[in-house]
Amino acid sequence: MIAVRQSLRRNNRTESVNIAPLIDLIFLLLIFFMVTTSFVKETGIDVERPAASTAVLKEKGNILIGVSRDGQIYLDRKRIDARSVRAHIERCLAENPEGAVIIVADKNSHTGAIVRVMDQCRLAGAKNVSIATSKAAGNE
Repeated sequence: MIAVRQSLRRNNRTESVNIAPLIDLIFLLLIFFMVTTSFVKETGIDVERPAASTAVLKEKGNILIGVSRDGQIYLDRKRIDARSVRAHIERCLAENPEGAVIIVADKNSHTGAIVRVMDQCRLAGAKNVSIATSKAAGNE
């Protein structure tokens, strides 16, 4: 009888689960996903792209520069002056020498503004300058 009471006293302890290793694992997974995630760069404006039947998707790290309908120029969601395009593109190319410059222009924007931006990009040393389009309907 005494042995039964002693065994009941020993088994009466409350058991607990240590969740510290679980929290460590969650933080490690969070850091892993933050480091491996690639972020999408945007120009900072909404444009209506012209359609082209020969549009090709480029998936490498690109430098996006936007030209709005009224000729305003945007880079990394900030409005920039046309005279500073060259300096900004040179800085971006220094960070990513293999990056292609893609001009995301509204289909109703002035051709002169687009040509000025293309010219400044080429003067900055960009070897691959292209204009973003959307795939024309019916041409798959």
